[in-house]
Amino acid sequence: MDVTVEVQSEDLHSSHSDVRPLIHDRDPKRVNKSLKVTFEDVIAEPPSVRSFDKVWLWSHALFEVSRLWCYRFISLLLAVPVSLAAGLLFAVLSCLHIWLIMPCVQLLLINMHWVQTVWGSILNILISPFFTSAGKCCGRITILLSKDEDRHTQTRAE
Repeated sequence: MDVTVEVQSEDLHSSHSDVRPLIHDRDPKRVNKSLKVTFEDVIAEPPSVRSFDKVWLWSHALFEVSRLWCYRFISLLLAVPVSLAAGLLFAVLSCLHIWLIMPCVQLLLINMHWVQTVWGSILNILISPFFTSAGKCCGRITILLSKDEDRHTQTRAE
């Protein structure tokens, strides 16, 4: 959600801010671009078979109204609890990442520098020559793909 912050310049020592969410564009990063479902995406009549015009208009209206109001009702019930749970989950994950995972990774990287050196030496001495040789052996292999269907069908027939 994009948030605008306007700082009042009346008092230089206070940090009074007016935070107002932007409600016009609620999906600015286009996360839910696949959910732009309209009536025509779901229900369509071919030109050969058609219902009465009033049936088409009423079904279109009922589809749009039921989709809108069902979404509003379900979001009324679920938006706040799901937002709370997502906020708590992201807060816990952020805290674990910042205060537990990254310090442990940095500690390992600092204290295990000798392992990086030994592992790099093992790769350079044992494994790198094998893959270099395999690459040189297979480097001259060429594959030609053609779209000649007549030749392909003749090969099958023989």
